[in-house]
Amino acid sequence: MKRILIGSPIRQKPSVLRYFLASLERLAKSSFAVDYYFIDDNDDELSSQLLNEFITKQQESAGSQTIIERSDSITPYARDEFTHYWSNDLIDKIAGWKDHIIATAREKRYDGLFLIDSDVILQRGTLESLISSEKEIICAIFWTQWQPGTMELPQVWLKDTYWPFQSDGTMNAGDGAEAAVRFVMKLRIPGVYEVGGLGACTYIDQKAIDQPISFRMIPNLSLWGEDRHFCVRAAALGIGLHVDTRHPAFHIYRESDLVRAKLFMESTDERANVATNEAAQVKDVASPAAGPMIIVPEAGPKLTLSMIVKNEGDRFLKEVLAHHREYIDHAVIIDDGSTDHTGDIVHEYLAGIPLTYIKNESSQFHNEVKLRTQQWEETIRLRPQWILNMDADEYFEDKFKLALPILLNEPNTYAYMFRLYDFWSEDHYREDNFWNAHAVYRPFLLNYVEGYPYEWKQTPQHCGRFPQNIYSLEHKTSDLRVKHLGWAREQDRLHKYERYKQLDPNAIYGWREQYESILDESPNLVKWIE
Repeated sequence: MKRILIGSPIRQKPSVLRYFLASLERLAKSSFAVDYYFIDDNDDELSSQLLNEFITKQQESAGSQTIIERSDSITPYARDEFTHYWSNDLIDKIAGWKDHIIATAREKRYDGLFLIDSDVILQRGTLESLISSEKEIICAIFWTQWQPGTMELPQVWLKDTYWPFQSDGTMNAGDGAEAAVRFVMKLRIPGVYEVGGLGACTYIDQKAIDQPISFRMIPNLSLWGEDRHFCVRAAALGIGLHVDTRHPAFHIYRESDLVRAKLFMESTDERANVATNEAAQVKDVASPAAGPMIIVPEAGPKLTLSMIVKNEGDRFLKEVLAHHREYIDHAVIIDDGSTDHTGDIVHEYLAGIPLTYIKNESSQFHNEVKLRTQQWEETIRLRPQWILNMDADEYFEDKFKLALPILLNEPNTYAYMFRLYDFWSEDHYREDNFWNAHAVYRPFLLNYVEGYPYEWKQTPQHCGRFPQNIYSLEHKTSDLRVKHLGWAREQDRLHKYERYKQLDPNAIYGWREQYESILDESPNLVKWIE
């Protein structure tokens, strides 16, 4: 059986350290044995106590061999809600500790060394995944908002200090913006990728341990941070650097991240994942200001249904949700002020599926861009991989379910366009000069890219269900068809006609002739063939 050494210099607040140690304890270790090498640099007595309790438990329950050293001096280290403040002295000290841990792994002939920072928490399968990659040096990815109000970025990069992100921390900066977007898109797809720099959650195979790798500063380089010097030295030795995005870790960079850390631990716990019908995975709030529960998904093509509903109790919502629940992993439902039993239907037909349900106290539909923006913000709060944006009277033809896995695993595709058919009865759709929506392709399925500068069309009606600039990303069309039942009943057509006349009386945002054609007595209808 392989022997793996987990090493970490630790100076951490107890509230963060508890999560770190709990994630180490829950790691899957069926194919290897784990020992620990910790540097206790804590300036909080409780943190040192937690560390010693963890070590004692591992020795007694798993027979782990442990080295724990107490730092001989405390170097100042400040952290706040803005950032972390590192000094050169502290970086040099940490580099020396990490090199000493590497030397120990080399001398004791460990099969691998896992160096991890004490503010990073792991999924159960993280270490097994890193080892199975058979790479000499590889890290598990995590994403951090390095400064408040900026996008989350990974702790890996391609070259230099942090290229292609290094200009000002945004994807709108300079010539590297397009490269940054493409790099982030790739890293959101589960897999193993070659990178130029990494850190904080790094597995080192015995082949690399036996090389003269080191974190100490290279005298003729001005790069800041011990991880960069480690990566430059490894590259010079011909050792490849890789990142594993299949089991993302979570970085507790600020104390305000602790709420999400708790949710990360719960949502990536096997027992919690089995109990998907638990009430903890459903959140009802009275207004958008309260905010939904955040579920951090495991790696893999996950599909989130995003939908706005209002007074759908006697329309098509049951039929629609019965179709969608067969393939979605999460649902975000914005109830725009329903006064009927729409909410009961949502909870009944999505029972057992993680749900974010938000009910507006009053309808926002008179300003559609505001409502769509609310829907978007609550959906991306979950950091979804794929978003399926459907109205409450729309669903795909039956073969969509079979084709979906292929769509979600298509590389370098960030949106899918489909044709929508306006049904004028239960089994006929309308096709004439005014009603031929199926002649064009529209976006319903989006591969969400964290940090991409999405922009909305700022119009109170007909603003679109997705941001208007998604077409700048690589997208594809699909022959799969969407059934739109919103016009299928006469009473619904009359209601919509009156609504358009009220909201857009001068046809500023729509087409007057089309509005009037809603009342045509003998439209051209075509039989739907499934």
